Amino acid sequence: MKKLLALLLALVMVFALAACGEPATEETTPAGEETTPAGEETTPAGETTGFIGISMPTQSLERWNRDGNFLKEQFEAAGYQAELVYSDNEVDQQVSDIQNLIAQGVDLLVISAIDGAALNTVMDEAAANDIEVIAYDRLIMNDNVNYYVSFDNYSVGTLQGEFLVEALDLENTTADDPKYIEFTAGDPADNNAPFFFNGAMDVLKPYLESGVLVCRSEQTEFDVVATEQWNTDTALDRAQNILASYYSGGERLDAWLCSNDSTALGVTQAVTSDYAGDNTVIITGQDGDVANLRNIVDGLQAMTVYKAVANEADATLDIAKAILAGEPVDQALIDAAGWDFEANLDTETYTTSDTGHAATSILLVPETVTPDNYEEVLVEPGYYTVDGDGYLVAVG
Repeated sequence: MKKLLALLLALVMVFALAACGEPATEETTPAGEETTPAGEETTPAGETTGFIGISMPTQSLERWNRDGNFLKEQFEAAGYQAELVYSDNEVDQQVSDIQNLIAQGVDLLVISAIDGAALNTVMDEAAANDIEVIAYDRLIMNDNVNYYVSFDNYSVGTLQGEFLVEALDLENTTADDPKYIEFTAGDPADNNAPFFFNGAMDVLKPYLESGVLVCRSEQTEFDVVATEQWNTDTALDRAQNILASYYSGGERLDAWLCSNDSTALGVTQAVTSDYAGDNTVIITGQDGDVANLRNIVDGLQAMTVYKAVANEADATLDIAKAILAGEPVDQALIDAAGWDFEANLDTETYTTSDTGHAATSILLVPETVTPDNYEEVLVEPGYYTVDGDGYLVAVG
């Protein structure tokens, strides 16, 4: 009897120990929810999905402040960590800034180059670290750069040229009574600057060749009319010299083609202070800087070409997402993006070296802004507001 009781007690203890060693009863997963596979971790809410380095040329031009801020805000709103640096228009500083971003472990670089031909070494460093680069607004001349986001730079120039053809009524002008024009182009180190200038000149060249349009200074080549770093004071000084040399006796000047707003600002100052004629000189621009929009309202500048940098930032974000996900940047991406702005794919035009390598380019479409349409183009979409004095103020 004692042996039987001992045996029963031993069996009870064995079953008890076995029960203690088993895992807790597995709970079923509610319908519609997924379990995380073993070895994988979910990204906690609020955690970034990548590290983006943003390198802009300078804070001394209004447009780069807008671009940099829009990009940083867009990436951070999408859950990325974003580091924004400005390089004071110094190439060596930009190289150092980009090297620092690489050292910090960025996953992707968005760069607007000060000099698109001066970043070869640091672009090679990025490639060696498997970091893709998006050339933002300005093309970088290096075959490791596979992506380019910008506005259609050539069409910026054609918009300026077409505006002048209409404003000067060149179709109804004869060589016996021509119109007179001068030219100020952009930074020779900026890959975009020749595109702007050539776009305008391709429109105006037939009128120059026929004598309907005349440049008294005969300064019509890009290398001659270029303005280093798009500097306002440099544009001002050159404009004053031209006015003193060719227009001091009251000779008529009808128009001044300026490739952007910072150079237009200098030319406008020169025309206001030094032009001896009594007519209004038609001055073009690009960017929609606040000071120039004020001049447009006041009738001192005739037009600017506006490039909505918020849209450019939107496109850059979607392209970055595709790159980091290993997905193609192609027409299907544009079609699926659902952008409320027009953009085109170009895989041939923007070559990065003599090898023929072309960056996959997403090109947005710019718009002409004049005194007649600035409310429709700038105010109604929410880019600018109008203050109590009737001047435009940038939002944000």
